[in-house]
Amino acid sequence: MAGRRLRKSAEEGFGQKYLKRAFDVAGASLALVVLAPVFALVAFLIKAGSAGPVFFRQERTGRGGKPFFIYKFRTMVKDAPEFGPDLTGAGDPRITRVGHLLRVTKLDELPNLINVVRGEMSLVGPRPDLPRFMSVLTPEQRTILRFRPGITGPTQIRYVAEEEFLSPVNIDENYVDNVFADKIASDLAYVSNWSFREDLLLISYTPVALLFKVFGRLTKLFPLQKRRRARDGTK
Repeated sequence: MAGRRLRKSAEEGFGQKYLKRAFDVAGASLALVVLAPVFALVAFLIKAGSAGPVFFRQERTGRGGKPFFIYKFRTMVKDAPEFGPDLTGAGDPRITRVGHLLRVTKLDELPNLINVVRGEMSLVGPRPDLPRFMSVLTPEQRTILRFRPGITGPTQIRYVAEEEFLSPVNIDENYVDNVFADKIASDLAYVSNWSFREDLLLISYTPVALLFKVFGRLTKLFPLQKRRRARDGTK
């Protein structure tokens, strides 16, 4: 009887993962078609705003520890890696004007959809990170590598504004000491409790997180308190 339950559980797990991949391919393919005009507009703005390619690619660690190149829209000056670290902190001078907009809205990550179609990423999954950080994972932590890294997920939502609180001074040490361990713990919780239903919920949460990020940035540029004072005629 116990053996039957185990087989049924394994079959359900396999079925959900098969459904996850089918959903990834269908969702990413449809998004690429629907968002084609957005891709064209962003590409135009990038080329008009600064010299350099439209796309940026960087090596990340994927499923099973296999490296892959993640695709993004370029948000920094041409050859930016030659002028600073791989990680980007608050106020990084290498970020272009268009790049700031793309980063705030997360539009720079739209080309990740190409990685999803190629089978290197998922719509939802652990956050893809740089190989030099992932190489130090413990055997238990490497459990997250059983899943394809995702465009979104609980860790990505949690750190939707990560660059805003990463100091550019000793940024690698700052990242490891203050962010990396928490990200891995979040990813471990995700893979340990994974379900296709949870993926759908996370996809629905992602736009809300982005709206809060964009709204937070707008209130920094145009503080509500100052608006209120101006309306009241007080100093």
